[in-house]
Parts: sequence; C-alpha cells; structure tokens
Amino acid sequence: MNVSRYISHKIDGADSGSFTSSVTKIAIISIALGVAVMIVSFAILEGFRNEIQGKIFSFGAHLTISKYDNNNSLEVEPINGAELTQEMRKFPQIKGAQPFARKTAIIKTKDEVLGIVLKGVDEKSGPSPMRANLVAGKFPVFADSAASDEVLVSRKVADKLRLKVGDDALFYFIQNPPRVRKFTVAGVYQTGLDEFDEVYVLGDIRQIQDLNGWNDSLVGGYEVVLKDFRQLDATAESMYNTLRYDLKVDKITDQYAQLFDWLQLLNRNVIIFLLLIIFVATFNMVATIFIMILERTNMIGVLKAIGATDNQIRRMFFFRGLNLTLKGMLWGNLIGLGFCSIQYFLHPIPLDPENYYMDRVPIFWDPVIIGVINLAVFVTSQLAVLIPTYLIARIKPVVAIKFD
Repeated sequence: MNVSRYISHKIDGADSGSFTSSVTKIAIISIALGVAVMIVSFAILEGFRNEIQGKIFSFGAHLTISKYDNNNSLEVEPINGAELTQEMRKFPQIKGAQPFARKTAIIKTKDEVLGIVLKGVDEKSGPSPMRANLVAGKFPVFADSAASDEVLVSRKVADKLRLKVGDDALFYFIQNPPRVRKFTVAGVYQTGLDEFDEVYVLGDIRQIQDLNGWNDSLVGGYEVVLKDFRQLDATAESMYNTLRYDLKVDKITDQYAQLFDWLQLLNRNVIIFLLLIIFVATFNMVATIFIMILERTNMIGVLKAIGATDNQIRRMFFFRGLNLTLKGMLWGNLIGLGFCSIQYFLHPIPLDPENYYMDRVPIFWDPVIIGVINLAVFVTSQLAVLIPTYLIARIKPVVAIKFD
C-alpha cells in the first residue's frame, strides 16, 4: 500500500469545514475557470480565423497567378490556360486551380446605377468555393453548350439596386465599341467582407472571353488552392522562380494584408491573456499547498518522529495537489466544452456582421488544442505543487509537534 497516497486520501476528508477546505475549493475553482476560459478562448479564436479565412479563400484562393501588368487594372492581359496548367503540374503542393477573368461594368436597373466588377469563373475543375456563401436562390448553372447569362450578386449589391432572385439587369461594359448584356440574378451571396460584397458579381468566364474576343484557351489567371496553407510562402517562392518571367504570383496574405494582420493581432492578445490565467491558477495552487503545510505542521512533525522521510511526506502533499488539479480540470472541461457546444448548436450569442464579418460567435473544434491546454495546465499545476513541498525538509520534528 502507498502510505503517502493513503494519508493524502484521509486528510482530504478531514479538511472538511476547515480553512484549508475553503482554500482548496478556491484552488479547484481557479483551475476550472482557467481551463474553461482557455478552451472557450481558443475555440472562438480558431472559429474567427477559420470563418474569415474561409470567406477570403472562397473568393481568392491561396495564390493568384496572372500576367504582369503595369496599369494596375483589374482587367489583366490574358494568358494561355492550357500551357499554365501543364506548368502547375510540376508542383505537388497544389490541391486545385481554377481559371478566372475580371471585367468592370456598370449595372443599370429601372431606378439605380452601380459600378461593379464581373468576375468570370469556371467549374470544370470542381465546384466553386463561393457556393458556401450562398444565402438566396441558387448558384449559376454553367452549361457546356453556351455561356450562361446567370449571375450571382452580393446582398449589398442586391439591396442597392433593389434586385431579387429572378430579376434581370443590364450590364454596360466600357470598351471600344461599348457592349451591353442582360443577365439574370440566379442567387445572392454574402461574405460579410466589404472588399468582396461591395464590388464583385460572379458569372460565367465564357461571357468575359466573348466580350474580350478571347478564344477558349485564354483566361485572366488562375486561383490556386494548396494542400497545406502553411506552405504558402515556400510554394509562392518556388512558383515565382519556376514559372515564366512574364507571370506573377500573388499571395492571399499580401492581397488582404489588413485582414490577416488583424487575425495575427487577435492571436497575440489571446496568448497574453491565457498566460495571465495560467499564472493566476499556478499562484493559487502554490498558496493552497503552503496553507495545507502550515495547517498540518503538527502532523508533519509526528510523521517525522515515527520515521517518515521527507520524500514520503512530500509525496503526500503532491498527491493532494494532484487530486485538486484533476478535479479542477474535470470541471473546467465540462464548463468550457459545454459552453462551446451550446454556442455551436444553438447560437445564443449573436454578432453584428457589419463589424465582425459574421452574424454569430463562431466555434471551431480542435482536439489537439484542447489536449495541449489540459497538458499545459496539468504540468504547470504539478510544478507549482512541488515548490512549497520543499519546505518540509526544513521542518524539525520537535518544533513542529509544539507548533500551534
């Protein structure tokens, strides 16, 4: 039988109603709240990150390949899609690539006029990720026989032009000679990001090819999705050094730097906040063990007098601290995961999409992060338990027995 563990279990019940009992409850509560707050914080942080990155990637992918152009216009010089597709096969990091083309236009309805950018897409290589942002109607159908006259407009554009699903609108293209096309609103999307919602309308890339007089092999560029976003910088550099000199590779983190900087700043603030929480929980555990040792000084003297070693007595308080830590972690996980589950399934906490790019607090489940949080709290708490137990070696049996 483990004597240290046995005595630790016995004094656990003997502390009921004492000052130590109140202190141990505070220690359990501090650990529980620390674990719960860290789980909720990381779940919300990762939720924000994934929601915003998902919205950005749905419109711009990880990398954009296009031709060098000195006029900084959204309408770029065409490139040969077939040749570029062959070159991109050299990069195993690429998960998929879709061609695109852009053309500025003016939408005119009965009462309103608005300048927009028509972005032509092609779903031959797979469904467009913009389907995830659809809020009304359906995604335009791209038939094989002819270019589709259906478009997808944003909620903001639809509201400004008073358009709804099924309505027709005239698109005026400023070119020589000027062109006009009538398109039908097939659906409405909403990303919550003004960079997209106030500017872009999605349509068939073949419409832009026809307007520009391009053949089927010419496109404005390619949007590339990587297998691992963490390889963005390395892949971009490799493609820049490998592709033809007249092609440029733009990273999504450079195109929308302000959004990614905001996410990075948010991440830094949360880490500082979590370090403070761990410090408070650790300090409470050290104070709790100190008080336990002071209240049990007589008992420590008696145990030493009958032959107990310092290590045996130290292990006794270590097991006591271990018990408190596990109880606090159990309650912390129940509270944190419970709160996340309620928000994930029921969405009781809303957000203003004008400020936060989404209409509710997002939750992202990451078992690895949850495991790391629990491991970090467990290790720091146990290290905190060991600090005050080294005072036991300085306690003399004669003095401790007389201690009051």
